[in-house]
Amino acid sequence: MDWKKKYDEIAEKLDIDRNDDREATVILNRFIEKQDINIDKLIHRLNRLINNKSVIVFGAGPSLRKGVLFVKENKLHSKHTFIAADGSITALLEEEILPDILVTDLDGRLRDILRANIMGSLTIVHAHGDNINILKRTLPKLRNIIGTTQIEPIGRLQNFGGFTDGDRCVFLAVNFKAREILLSGMDFGNKIGRYSHRYNKKKKLQKLEIGKKLIEELKKETDIPIKNLR
Repeated sequence: MDWKKKYDEIAEKLDIDRNDDREATVILNRFIEKQDINIDKLIHRLNRLINNKSVIVFGAGPSLRKGVLFVKENKLHSKHTFIAADGSITALLEEEILPDILVTDLDGRLRDILRANIMGSLTIVHAHGDNINILKRTLPKLRNIIGTTQIEPIGRLQNFGGFTDGDRCVFLAVNFKAREILLSGMDFGNKIGRYSHRYNKKKKLQKLEIGKKLIEELKKETDIPIKNLR
């Protein structure tokens, strides 16, 4: 997928200010460089967690709670790599499940994001124009993070593709060549799940529709099976 072209289409549709995206990108990169985070080491760890593994991606949709209980009852964490999208971290921690990877733009419950980071979830923090203030407040509390952007990456930042937290998880798994990608709590309907926290409803539904379309396009472009967990 030509991500730059795709992002230009999304930015035009949602009237996104690219200058705000650039400002957020600079802030995140400056933090990572100041902390002298060993990105190469973290990327290597990310590859080990995903490459040729069966991956379960958790979104914050209405079916999330049932999905989390299903994976807990069937003890699937020992057989799969768990990737949590932002607000889904709360549902997982409620059941004492620590995901291997957390992908977040810091819109979820911050105390749970920070807890997962401290406990060892490999945390991927995304910068965009709408989370500049949250980045400034929260970055000093995080450690050993990988930074991503949806525009041209600078410095130590990455762009694996994707727009919403959920579809960015899927792009991530495809990028690092997972064996299969199973989706849980990735409903993409008109109902917003209770584990989605700060959001504007109209904009949220627009973003969910975009995320759904991105995953559908990705399915056509990759040989990696992408399907619902059950």
